[in-house]
Amino acid sequence: MSLYGAAKVVVAPATRMVWPVKMEGAHHVPREGGAILAVNHLALIDPLFIGVACPRPVRFIAKQELFDEGTLPRRTLARILRGLGQLSVDRRPGQSSQEAMDNSLGVLERGEVFGIFPEGTRSPDGRLYKGQTGLAWLALTTDVPVIPVALTGTERIFPRGRRVPSFNRVGVRFGEAVDLSSWKGLADKAKPRREATDAIMEAIAKLSGQERVLRYAASVKAELERGGPQG
Repeated sequence: MSLYGAAKVVVAPATRMVWPVKMEGAHHVPREGGAILAVNHLALIDPLFIGVACPRPVRFIAKQELFDEGTLPRRTLARILRGLGQLSVDRRPGQSSQEAMDNSLGVLERGEVFGIFPEGTRSPDGRLYKGQTGLAWLALTTDVPVIPVALTGTERIFPRGRRVPSFNRVGVRFGEAVDLSSWKGLADKAKPRREATDAIMEAIAKLSGQERVLRYAASVKAELERGGPQG
């Protein structure tokens, strides 16, 4: 992870200069061993701020589109993400699930910190959407701590239609590890995975202050694209 360290030395101060970052609770991240950071998702640039704020290197599995270098802002983001050790995944049907699970388990088994956006996609309206249960499967399979993390302000950096970023303050708040002991050893059962995921999402909501929506963000986005109700 030496490349990560070198990149952070350059990227972190530059990021804080452009976007003042208010960080809270970083001491909740274990000093060693595998851990999962479960983060709300507001903007494409979210992994950057988690990488800046977390005291340990963080691995995210990012969708392949984030590494598209078609425009200068995207080229810059892609190169920063690669420098910070982020992994891309092909999200086409039949491609992503097994690849993502294998990569995620590998990160945790090596004793690293793995970052995940349990909503699966960016919130379409700033609310906190239903978490995908792959998060609980990872946590219960590996028995590593899950640290809830709340981002604020990142959605204002590149609002829809804006090509030049705004320079507002960003917040990153880490919480205490979520107690998942009630579901220990039940990773293979659907109901415990759902309950454990909901407990993690509730912990994120308490940190972020977001309204919770008991629907998947991807479904709501699809409705919006079709011009239907979002609920």
